[in-house]
Amino acid sequence: MRNKPPHKTGRELHRGFTKCGSGREAKEMTNTQRKMDASAPFMAPQTALRSLYLEALQLVERLHRRLLDVVKDEFDRNGRSDINATRALLLFNIGNSELTAGELRSRGYYLGSNVSYNLKKLVEMGFIHHQRSRVDRRSVRVSLTDKGNEIANQVASLYERHITSIEQVGGIQVEEFMAMNKSLQRLDRFWNDSIAYRL
Repeated sequence: MRNKPPHKTGRELHRGFTKCGSGREAKEMTNTQRKMDASAPFMAPQTALRSLYLEALQLVERLHRRLLDVVKDEFDRNGRSDINATRALLLFNIGNSELTAGELRSRGYYLGSNVSYNLKKLVEMGFIHHQRSRVDRRSVRVSLTDKGNEIANQVASLYERHITSIEQVGGIQVEEFMAMNKSLQRLDRFWNDSIAYRL
């Protein structure tokens, strides 16, 4: 007479199922880990890119604010409080040209409302001439007065002083500026495309 296999209790059956289930779970976890390990080489560069991109955005914002600080400091040194840094840079960017507010916007210098407001103030303060365009009477063309040219020349002198010392003091060489400018131009095109094509 054959001996019957011993009867397993509910607890023993549960242990068996648990052990079996644990084996499947372990196998699934191993497969998942393999997939994660396989994708790691692709995730790492993306993580690095995210960090570098965000750092670049912070630097661009900081550099813009710092440039305004530098221009303001230059005018403070010369005892001029009749114009702020933003408007001084606007005068410098107009230079010897005769432009419309739309042309200033299209060159990417300023936002629409900022251009119109600041140009109006500069006209009132005597830094800018304005006259109706002969071609399009709806358009107003602006150019610098002698007073405006004085401000633009002061900004130009500041930049020239920087140029004589930026290699030695700032440690930035011509090749580095070429690479930096190329990268900034690419970033500018990318942002422009992201607006135009809604990327």
